[in-house]
Amino acid sequence: MPGGRLTQQERRQIALGLADGLAYAEIARGLERPTSTVTREVMRNGGPTAYRADLAHRATEHRAHRRRQAAPREAKAAPQAHGRDDEAVRAYEETFTAVFMQSGLPRMTARALACLYTTDEGSLTASELVQRLQVSPASVSKAVAFLESQGLIRRERDERRRERYIVDDDVMYQSTMAGARATAQLGEIARQGVRILGSGSPAATRLENIARFVEFVSEGIARAAEQAREVLHAKPEQTS
Repeated sequence: MPGGRLTQQERRQIALGLADGLAYAEIARGLERPTSTVTREVMRNGGPTAYRADLAHRATEHRAHRRRQAAPREAKAAPQAHGRDDEAVRAYEETFTAVFMQSGLPRMTARALACLYTTDEGSLTASELVQRLQVSPASVSKAVAFLESQGLIRRERDERRRERYIVDDDVMYQSTMAGARATAQLGEIARQGVRILGSGSPAATRLENIARFVEFVSEGIARAAEQAREVLHAKPEQTS
């Protein structure tokens, strides 16, 4: 199985696969690469509709050049905790970012969320996010504002009066419940349409079915989240 960075030819094969409507897993099999490699490559270079092989190749070379320039500074950085491999951690964060992007988050927002989830503390200040992500303060500010509005993170002040952005056990629960409420609201709006369009009409029947479907789904999500909430607080040995 090939290793190392993707070649320009492999990127062209990815672009052809996307144009043919192939799934990431199928493209990956053709390249003899992990599916996560293809997913990460596509999502960090515009997504499935905007991916361009030549542009992606140049962007990768540019990122590699920047990393080489930053190498002397990184060499002085403290070693990773728990004996972690720097390269493996970076690759995992990119994969995690790609998954968040597939769920609809913008790339910068997805990077910030992945960064928070992969810290042992589960929290970072704005300046720490800027340093870790190597982006502008404005980019971080916009990303965390969106994440907070969606209930995906929360903020609080630490003992030094600095604002910290946090992903903790209850953030995931609250986010799931917010999603269930949003789904339930869709059902309520659909039922309004049933009354307006006239019960028994084709359009009203369609909306009634939608309402019943999303109500069932939202109730199931809320019920499952309540039942599983204790898992978020369990120790690893309790969930093994």
